[in-house]
Amino acid sequence: MLLSQKTIVTVLLAAASPVVAVWPIPAHMTTGNVSLLISQNIAITYNGAPIVYTYGFEPDDIRSSAQIIEGGVSRALSAIFQNGLVPWKLRPKNSLKNFEPDLYFGPKWVTVLNITQTTKNTSTDFQSKGGEVDESYNLTLSTAGVATLSAFSSTGVLRGLETFVQLFYGHTDGNAWYTPYAPVSIQDKPKYQHRGVLMDVARNWYEVEHIYRTIDAIAWNKMNRLHLHATDSQSWPLDIPSMPEVAVKGAYRSDLIYTAGDLEALQKYAVARGVELIVEIDMPGHIGSLSWSHPELIVAYDAFPYSWWCTEPPCGAFNLNSSDVEEFLDKLFADLLPRVAPYSAYFHLGGDELNANDSRLDPGVGTNATSVLQPLLQKFVSNNLARVAAHNLSAFVWEEIPLTWNVTLDNSTVVQTWLGESSIKTLTGQGIKVIDSNYNYWYLDCGRGQWLNFANGEAYSTYFPFSDWCDPAKNWRLVYSHDPANSLTEEEAKLVLGGEVALWSEMADGTNLDTLLWPRGSAAGEVLWSGNKDPLTGQNRSQMEVSPRLNEWRERMLRRGVMAAPVQMVWCTQADNSTECSAPAGPGF
Repeated sequence: MLLSQKTIVTVLLAAASPVVAVWPIPAHMTTGNVSLLISQNIAITYNGAPIVYTYGFEPDDIRSSAQIIEGGVSRALSAIFQNGLVPWKLRPKNSLKNFEPDLYFGPKWVTVLNITQTTKNTSTDFQSKGGEVDESYNLTLSTAGVATLSAFSSTGVLRGLETFVQLFYGHTDGNAWYTPYAPVSIQDKPKYQHRGVLMDVARNWYEVEHIYRTIDAIAWNKMNRLHLHATDSQSWPLDIPSMPEVAVKGAYRSDLIYTAGDLEALQKYAVARGVELIVEIDMPGHIGSLSWSHPELIVAYDAFPYSWWCTEPPCGAFNLNSSDVEEFLDKLFADLLPRVAPYSAYFHLGGDELNANDSRLDPGVGTNATSVLQPLLQKFVSNNLARVAAHNLSAFVWEEIPLTWNVTLDNSTVVQTWLGESSIKTLTGQGIKVIDSNYNYWYLDCGRGQWLNFANGEAYSTYFPFSDWCDPAKNWRLVYSHDPANSLTEEEAKLVLGGEVALWSEMADGTNLDTLLWPRGSAAGEVLWSGNKDPLTGQNRSQMEVSPRLNEWRERMLRRGVMAAPVQMVWCTQADNSTECSAPAGPGF
């Protein structure tokens, strides 16, 4: 019998439809179809000791695994009982009652959650290099209403709690919460060690509340790094207490500063959620804001035409042959690194987009010749690596340092790539560890048009319709299609620690942060946690399977206070198996 095109599509989509919409999808998961209510008086134990649910609990001691877990339990139960998702958008129109359990028919209750951490935390659980923390977990839920969560580390427990939250919905009754998926069995672990978000707080100012909210969302998405691009030529908002003039003069306004107290509080907040905050001070380029406080250290600040000196105004780079610069960096890192080291294993030294022309204006150099600049840059980077290592930290640098300038790095340095697959291939082929932020896929600021102004006339006509340099915008489908280890050998792939989505802030601040970052960042989060391929077929996961889960995940983030952008219109989310919003088949279907 011949089937119609629509019938074939419907059969294929029904087969791909997920049983439960957990994001990111676990490595192994089975579910059933028994409905259970969850009790607000659920009994929770951690390694046999009872945990009392305290709304809004925040650890006093982030070195205490018991307090870390208590905070995770507080957030998980709040997400279920305070911010529970009523999934009316995610079921066929006017059919939610058929999905919900009948409260008066007597469904069983989830009354117990037993949490076991099988190994003690070590210092690396709180300030970890890639791969040092085991984030795996096992989660089961029986039809009798007993949930068990086990993990090697407190971080693994936190990841499992975030999955536990996603098993439950709010009932339209308003005073009940349920799962329709018992029994549940999940064994889960991440594919990549480094799963991050780069947030640029130098080009536009973000109130600290927006950074806190981003840390929350990173943790919900089972990502584990916030890369804070803290300074640039446009502004220096990070307080350096031993040199208060740097931020007071370098910030956009003297009170738009992240104080030492702000940084410490953010770091502790992140650690409590299994997230590591990595600070970047970009140099030797992208450092022009220091000209406001230390003009003797900087060349080419606000030089015009700027395109001769940098990729965007106001330019500015360090003198590369100056003892004054070295003295300044000694003082800077002696202040900052001891405040970073208790909470992170890494510090980012920047190094992107250094324009050789800047050194033509440097009285100690006077040329843009690579033969002169390369040894100066080698010395500059080596000195910084030594400063970082002295505080038991490892460094990140951008890819231009080894690839453009041929600077030799130590074995602990991780290189962040952004210019494409060939960079990863080259670096891993040289035995260098990398993380990937390929701008073709994971730059989330792209495709929003120019932020520069154009005069009428030739410039206007040349640049019309004013697209930005990395146009087009990166739809979640494009974000999801990229895996950092594509086209690598098995040995090369072992050197890919993971990746980061990047949100540069020429046209972003707290008003549009959430909609730019989420749920597109979530798409990368699943790639980095689960991979983007079906483990059975080895093929890329069908968007027909992924989009219903991402739609649900977006709704859950909304309920928890993150204004994530829509994935699709409600017409699509209410359609069975996404058939209403499937693309037309191509020729020869």
